[in-house]
Amino acid sequence: MTGQRPVIFGEVLYDRFPDGAAVLGGAPFNVAWNLHAFGLSPLLVSRVGDDPLGHGIRSAMKGWGMDTSGLQLDSAHPTGVVDISLEGGEPSYEILADRAYDFVDETQIPPLGEIPLLYHGTLALRNATSARALRFLRERSARNVFVDVNLRDPWWQRDRARAWVREARWAKLNGGELALLEDDEGELAANLELLLVTHGEAGAEARVAGNERMQVAPRKGESQVVDTVGAGDAFASVVIAGLILGWEPRLTLERAQSFASRVVGQRGATVADAGFYRQASADWGLAR
Repeated sequence: MTGQRPVIFGEVLYDRFPDGAAVLGGAPFNVAWNLHAFGLSPLLVSRVGDDPLGHGIRSAMKGWGMDTSGLQLDSAHPTGVVDISLEGGEPSYEILADRAYDFVDETQIPPLGEIPLLYHGTLALRNATSARALRFLRERSARNVFVDVNLRDPWWQRDRARAWVREARWAKLNGGELALLEDDEGELAANLELLLVTHGEAGAEARVAGNERMQVAPRKGESQVVDTVGAGDAFASVVIAGLILGWEPRLTLERAQSFASRVVGQRGATVADAGFYRQASADWGLAR
């Protein structure tokens, strides 16, 4: 897949924090934002309301140099918003229903050939309209699908989430989500080329073919935690970069953990400072 452009599907929204700060977010948007900063030119397929928040998202993407051709405009549904509360540094989320990203229209997706890598989460699939749009994209991905599991009550169903994982080639979830979805140890990984399991401050593990496991942990003193919003999305972004660029699994895991450790030192999941990404890109040999 070296040199080919990934397609990122799902929600884009604003994360609102207790102090009144509002930060662009949504796992797919965060991943697309990071991949663009790494120079991988993703196409984000999502939908925003025809409202000030939606126009703000489009403006931010253009300011970051991102392609907005896959960002649909919805005059009937508002832009997504999530209210975040932090307890002990861990986020909890209040996610409202019937947001614009629930209604991604497959007929408005830009013309695409075969998709080399398709990333999607699970939140936007709570609505049948966006789920149909994803099916449309999956038909063009030759099973090169990376699913990022985000189980947010009450917006998920176990059987449906398991089905999305089983149909993917790569998947990421956290330890709690794995416990909720897996019937027997190793069962979910059996159908995947790579299963990534994040464990917060304890690091992460990768389960590869044959259920071989690799583990990685944050280096002591690597970061000062501000909040953990977006850490998993940062991790997924680097893994996707590794898949596209052909990095070895161990190297990919180490780089993903290191970058996630840097992101938790920031407020929110996206960083609008190109310098934040410059050092990682240089260390990885990416031209920026």
